[in-house]
Amino acid sequence: NTSAAAASITNQSTSLSRSRIATTQPTPTGNTTWPRTCPLVHALGLSLVHWCTLTDAHSLTYSSGGVKKIVLNNPEKLNALTVDMGEQFTKVIDELNGMSDLRAVVLTGEGRAFSAGGDLDWLMERTKSTPKQNMDIMVQFYNRFLSIRSLPVPTIAAINGPAIGAGMCVALACDVRVASAKAKLGFTFATLGIHPGMGASHFLPIVAGPETAHRLLFSGGIVGGADAKEMRFVSQVEETGEEALEAALELAHSMANAAPLAVGTCVSTLRAQQNLGLEAALLREASSQAACYASSGE
Repeated sequence: NTSAAAASITNQSTSLSRSRIATTQPTPTGNTTWPRTCPLVHALGLSLVHWCTLTDAHSLTYSSGGVKKIVLNNPEKLNALTVDMGEQFTKVIDELNGMSDLRAVVLTGEGRAFSAGGDLDWLMERTKSTPKQNMDIMVQFYNRFLSIRSLPVPTIAAINGPAIGAGMCVALACDVRVASAKAKLGFTFATLGIHPGMGASHFLPIVAGPETAHRLLFSGGIVGGADAKEMRFVSQVEETGEEALEAALELAHSMANAAPLAVGTCVSTLRAQQNLGLEAALLREASSQAACYASSGE
C-alpha cells in the first residue's frame, strides 16, 4: 500500500518520507549520517524539528544558500503518487512557503525513479466511483502536486530516473527540468485508457510546442532523456541520475545567487503567463478522465 508515503523537510534538503516530516541541517563533516532522530512527532505523524535526520538514517547530500530539496520517497513503488503523498507534499510546500530565506527548490526522486506516476491500485479504485465523484477527486489530486507552482522561487525537477504519467506531469509543472540520459520519460495516459491529467494537456504544448504534445499525448510513447531534450521538454541532460541531481542543484544555486526580488518577480511574471487557462484545462482533464473511468477502456 503506497499510501504510507509522507514527507521530510530539511533546512538544506527536503525529503518526502513515508512516516513524518523532519528538518535536517548539514553536519560539520559534510555528507554523513547523523545518529540523531526527530524527538517530536505531532498527532498527525509530522514534525518540523531542527537537527534531525531521516528515521531510516539515509545519508543525504545537502545544498545551501537558500536552496531546498524535495525528494519523493517511496522507492519500493518507484515513488508512485498517492493521495497521502499528495497531502504530505502540500504540507511541505506550505512549510517552504513560510521560509523567508527560500531562493530555489529542487524536486527529485529517491532510488532509481523520479516517479512512476499515479498509484495503480488507487487508479483502479476510480472505476468504482461515479463520474462526478471522480471529477472532484481528480481535481483535488492534481492540485496537491501542482501546489509546487505556488512557491515564489524557481523550481527545478532533477529527473533521476523514470518519470511516467502523472510523475512526468509533476516534473513538467516545475520551471526547469534536468534529466538523466538513462531516464525514461512519457505521458502514458492513452496506453492506460485514460485522458491525460495533472495539467499535461495544458503545460506540454506550452513547453514543447503543439506538435510534440500531440505526438506524445496521442501515442502515450516513452522517450529517453536525450530525446526529451531534443523535443524541448527537458533543457539539460546528464549521464546519470546522480549527475542530473548535481547539475540541478548547481543551477539552483546560480539562481539563488541572483537578485532575489528580480528572480521572484520574474517567476511570478512567467508563471502568470503559463497559468492562463490552467484552471479550465484541469477541469476538462478531470471531466475527461472521469468519463474514461466510467467506460470499458475504449
